[in-house]
Amino acid sequence: MPPFPSAAAAGSADPSDPRPDPNLVIVGMSGGVDSAVAALLLKEAGHTVQGLFMANWEDDEDGYCTTASDWQDARRVCDTLNIPLHRASFAGEYRERVFAHFLREYAAGRTPNPDVLCNREIKFGVCLDYMHRLGAAKVATGHYARVMFDTGAVRLLKAADRSKDQSYFLHSVAPAALANTLFPLGELNKREARARAHAAGLSVSDKPDSTGICFIGERPFQEFLGRYLKTSAGPIEDAEGRVLGQHRGLALYTLGQRSGLRIGGRAGAAEAPWYVAAKDTQRNALIVVQDHEHPLLMSDSFVVEQMHWLVAPDGAELECAVKTRYRQNDLPCRMRFDRAGRWHVTLSGPARAVTPGQYAVFYASEVCLGGGVIAERHSFAVAARRAERSLSYNSLFSLEGS
Repeated sequence: MPPFPSAAAAGSADPSDPRPDPNLVIVGMSGGVDSAVAALLLKEAGHTVQGLFMANWEDDEDGYCTTASDWQDARRVCDTLNIPLHRASFAGEYRERVFAHFLREYAAGRTPNPDVLCNREIKFGVCLDYMHRLGAAKVATGHYARVMFDTGAVRLLKAADRSKDQSYFLHSVAPAALANTLFPLGELNKREARARAHAAGLSVSDKPDSTGICFIGERPFQEFLGRYLKTSAGPIEDAEGRVLGQHRGLALYTLGQRSGLRIGGRAGAAEAPWYVAAKDTQRNALIVVQDHEHPLLMSDSFVVEQMHWLVAPDGAELECAVKTRYRQNDLPCRMRFDRAGRWHVTLSGPARAVTPGQYAVFYASEVCLGGGVIAERHSFAVAARRAERSLSYNSLFSLEGS
């Protein structure tokens, strides 16, 4: 089955028809190789292709935002492909719907994933609406994912290249939006995508992948977050309560974090890396351990809220698989619904650094069932009871000006 319909399958447009052009596909152009190859493949399939570049972060006081250079890369790609390129800014919507939530979550001691929210609210929300107003019947992106229709219902599938699969980030997109989206890279791997870009003479064929926060860039994260949050320094302690140093504010750290702790080697401690294992918000203490799989870092169950189903379960219990972070292997689990509207997830074995605020995304083989926000984690050993206190986050943190 082809990864997306050909232009012949889409039909031809009638200029007098006020409906969207069924052959027009608008591709979200990021300035990277993946969206460039998506546009290339669609054009080769016979579609009328246009590009849309989004500039959604306007504050570039420190030079880390790459919007200007990405825009130029997108222009060069579209010039090579001889397709029009539109530009739009949804900066206001991004700040209101994504960034404000991002700050609230960190202020509450949780670790959010803005890319998931950006996909739902911006790329497949206000931006998709904008693309349709430009006349497109279909939109496309450079995500590594697939969609299929099953008895009239749209299904989100993992990409053929499991190492690049991005269905995790797309789980909260509305089914109606997925039904109108093409993912041309769904059957390719990254090496093939770069080869296609190189063969077509696209200037971004060797451009490195971005690893920064959605639309904000690869800036020093703690410094950036510290501009927007009031934080209070406090002790860094090991599992036995010995003080090892000082943290800059609990909101600036996440479970499992290894870098940026600034505690180095300690007398009487093993020469091994330290990892963030818990946050004791009542004492403003950051708990760290040296064992990569220390009991304080491990969980065998957790609670999910704000669940968004793409394939709704038949009852109040379900056996499936889950990812609690991107690129994690599928973990077999059992889910149970409670009267408070939350899902209790029990894993078949302990998982490392299950993090409140992150998303748990559920799968049945290659089909994405949906996902929700991790609200609580439960340590799998009695020895980890100290960390349990850290999981009921309080109002220790506050936003600047609040």
